[in-house]
Amino acid sequence: MHARVLIIEDIREMAELIGLYLGKEGIQTEIAESAEAGFDSLKARAFDLVVLDVNLPGMDGFEFLQRFRASSRLPVIIVSARETDEDIVMGLGAGADEFVVKPFSPKVLAARVRALLRRASEAADAARAIVRFGRFSLDVEGYLLRRDNERIPLSAKEFDVLTCLVSRAGKPLSPEAIYDAVWKNRYGDLTTVAVYIQRLRRKIEEDPQAPRWIETVHGAGYRFNPEGIP
Repeated sequence: MHARVLIIEDIREMAELIGLYLGKEGIQTEIAESAEAGFDSLKARAFDLVVLDVNLPGMDGFEFLQRFRASSRLPVIIVSARETDEDIVMGLGAGADEFVVKPFSPKVLAARVRALLRRASEAADAARAIVRFGRFSLDVEGYLLRRDNERIPLSAKEFDVLTCLVSRAGKPLSPEAIYDAVWKNRYGDLTTVAVYIQRLRRKIEEDPQAPRWIETVHGAGYRFNPEGIP
């Protein structure tokens, strides 16, 4: 999982232990030993989640969270030795997404971080209309196709043809329908569609001669297979 987490914790050994277990998940971490240092880190770099202690020197975790929530919806997990119902209610009420009581299992905390990152990613994908299939992610708004973290260069018409197919996943589309949707013209050289289908297959298929994603449906046209299973 590619993500960066800010750990705001004044006990260095505890912060490093959390960082060690998150690192095993492929998550990068940075440590801030005070709320004030945490704000400095957040201004300097982008993070995907914050692990926040409550008992901090200077500004405590609750005050940090109240100020932070005024401008950010980044996921926050509180880790604290304060375990009364009032503390937990205060933390969640201030905007924490999770409240983990010390002592805790680092493995369990790592699992909660992973789950929260996944939920945040899925929510962002839904908001940005990102479609995932196999190792690919299609960012419709951003006009981007990626394989893992590698950008796959597409021309504007290649992107439009792929988006047209993906938006009707599982349904065969005739060359006429694709041409109409992409070129905004019912009448034209329909062989153009076949040319662009072949270009796309060369870029996203492991074997363009036996495509998994963009199938030919004889007599009906082309169909995007969201499962990638023949």
